[in-house]
Amino acid sequence: MGTGVIWAERALLPGGWAEKVRLELRGGRIFRISPGVAPEGVRRDLLLPAPVNLHSHAFQRAMAGMTEARGPDPRDTFWTWRQLMFRFLDQLTPEDVEAIAAFVQMEMLEAGFAAVAEFHYLHHRPGGAPYADPAEMSGRIAAAAEATGIGLTLLPVLYSQGGCDGRALGPGQVRFGNDPERFARLWQAAKAALGGLADARIGVAPHSLRAVSRDGLAEVVAAAGGHPIHMHLAEQVAEVEEVLAAYGARPVEWLLAQHEVGPRWCLIHCTQMRPAETRALAATGAVAGLCPITEANLGDGIFDGVRYLGAGGRFGVGSDSNIRISLAEELRQLEYSQRLRDRGRAVLARPDRSTGRVLFQGAVQGGAQAAGRESGAIAEGLWADLVALDAGHADLAMRRGDGLLDAWIFAGDDRMVTDTWAAGRHMVTGGRHRDRAAITARYRAATARLGDLL
Repeated sequence: MGTGVIWAERALLPGGWAEKVRLELRGGRIFRISPGVAPEGVRRDLLLPAPVNLHSHAFQRAMAGMTEARGPDPRDTFWTWRQLMFRFLDQLTPEDVEAIAAFVQMEMLEAGFAAVAEFHYLHHRPGGAPYADPAEMSGRIAAAAEATGIGLTLLPVLYSQGGCDGRALGPGQVRFGNDPERFARLWQAAKAALGGLADARIGVAPHSLRAVSRDGLAEVVAAAGGHPIHMHLAEQVAEVEEVLAAYGARPVEWLLAQHEVGPRWCLIHCTQMRPAETRALAATGAVAGLCPITEANLGDGIFDGVRYLGAGGRFGVGSDSNIRISLAEELRQLEYSQRLRDRGRAVLARPDRSTGRVLFQGAVQGGAQAAGRESGAIAEGLWADLVALDAGHADLAMRRGDGLLDAWIFAGDDRMVTDTWAAGRHMVTGGRHRDRAAITARYRAATARLGDLL
């Protein structure tokens, strides 16, 4: 794993901005930090801790742009998008999934993400029969991570029912389906598939309150041990209404009453929360997994970020449907959604920190916590998950301190990213992944075949 020296003119350390910073890497970790020293090693203008993309469905990257035309239904919604997604995934082979996952992981690295938490629920053959290796598809995600060099937290998903009433899975869902017993076998096989990835982690992902029974949820949470637990929660109004009718409580209300939700948990979306639920979730120490681009694309709603951060809540960002891979845009969309709702400006800023600093540092710290990854800062002993920006870019050249983050997030884009390291692996230089040509060729071949089938 990565060993060597990186020197930065400026770097964001846990205590704030520092100049002329030397990092010594050993075994993929930051061994020693020395501010105020002469240049040596790999020299860069501006160095930041690189965050984890805390929520991805890799295969959906190949659907990007395919669902923007309205069908015969006069109102297109998340639920009509979902039907298109089900039809698409029935065409995917393990080879397709590996090629698509590698491509989107490459894009994540080029956007400045050093790692990804893959919420992985495509397990079986079309029709629902398992592969000979129950973790065939999990192994493909791991193989893609090995090829791209991205850090990986794999989250095999338990998906057992078609709704809160326990109805059978529909045709589009059978590739996801497992009962808790079969899921336990799959999870062990998926864990083994990560054996060659030194910095990989595994967690569990009960899909949602709609897709797992109460007993199934309790069983998988109990089996999780110290591993991360991720779950979709309170994303859509119809979901809230279904849970309320079946369980007598709203999703966030019910989950917090029935389970000891804490820092190992990451609850995805939570765009349909009442103020009391928002404050209660913040108090647990769990991470709210926000996917602002996807939430806007699917019309989910707006997360109550002002109230949640005001109550000390922790958050991170993910790319979910992967329609657009952009770290800067996820953070921008999060802030702008708050401004549009509240008709204000700089609503997530604090007296001592700019909007960009609050967004970026919150996402870095929350993403690391959600992924169970020893990262989240440029600090000795942590993985060397790093992103470098081009401080000579026209929009950054005259900025200092937090203004650099503000300019990147609100005036710039991912073209400002020059380098990304994942556990010391220098995967992106000059803004391009070192194996971009080969990864893209495999992706093009897979999507060309899919295009002929759809």
